[in-house]
Amino acid sequence: MFGLAILFGGIVGFALGLTGGGGGVFAVPLLVYGLSIAPREAVGISLASVGGIALFGATDRLIRGEVELPTGLLFAVAGMIGAPFGSYLSKLIPENVLLVMFAMLMLVVAYRMWIKSKNPSIASGVCNSESKNITDRSACQRDEDGRLRLTSKCARLLVLVGLMTGVLSGMFGVGGGFIIVPALVLLSGMAIHRAVGTSLFVIVLISISGVVSHMVNGNPLPVNTTLLFLVGGGVGMWLGGIVATRLNGSTLQKIFSIAVVAVAAFVIFKSVVV
Repeated sequence: MFGLAILFGGIVGFALGLTGGGGGVFAVPLLVYGLSIAPREAVGISLASVGGIALFGATDRLIRGEVELPTGLLFAVAGMIGAPFGSYLSKLIPENVLLVMFAMLMLVVAYRMWIKSKNPSIASGVCNSESKNITDRSACQRDEDGRLRLTSKCARLLVLVGLMTGVLSGMFGVGGGFIIVPALVLLSGMAIHRAVGTSLFVIVLISISGVVSHMVNGNPLPVNTTLLFLVGGGVGMWLGGIVATRLNGSTLQKIFSIAVVAVAAFVIFKSVVV
């Protein structure tokens, strides 16, 4: 179990380092089916370990200037508010229904990211100007220097998605990066590499809220397994970051989409077929 916990943590960390998301959706299945940990305990371990692993990557990317702090903070505060609600709702809705809804959302996100990856101008993160007469543009606008114009409409959209991310984090023990990265790219027009760094920063804060809510609700948090996951995750995060720098934004989006579809298919299979 010692070696497996480190290995599985490495897988989660690699996913986070490569795409800025997806680690959480791998963590719970690995803990439950790979280490035979009870689902409730797995959620707590996932939240704590994903948040800790994300901290490694977020610190490095913050130093390199790859984190957009104003946008990230807006997203994170909304997510921290949503996490306790997610933890509460998870007790009211049947588990299979929640998981199928979760998988459907993942498929929609994967589809949108795949479509956008084929448009270099969108993948670059430079939004079209509001003054230009075009049909496809991000909900939030950026100026020619790439700075976000945080209008009231843009802020409402980011807060809404942040709340949804927090709710999902509390429900399923995920960091929410599989929503955060696409949202930052599709809604705010952020470049994919910068979105990955900002996502990691947001995941850290949302995970803190989720772990606190998890423990307040009386759920256990095995410290030893969490620490082993963190050790493996730190190494995986470092390796994922190295690989990510050698891939362009479009390729990263496609990899992200494929990974999300694979996990969604697994969740549906386990929830409906098995």
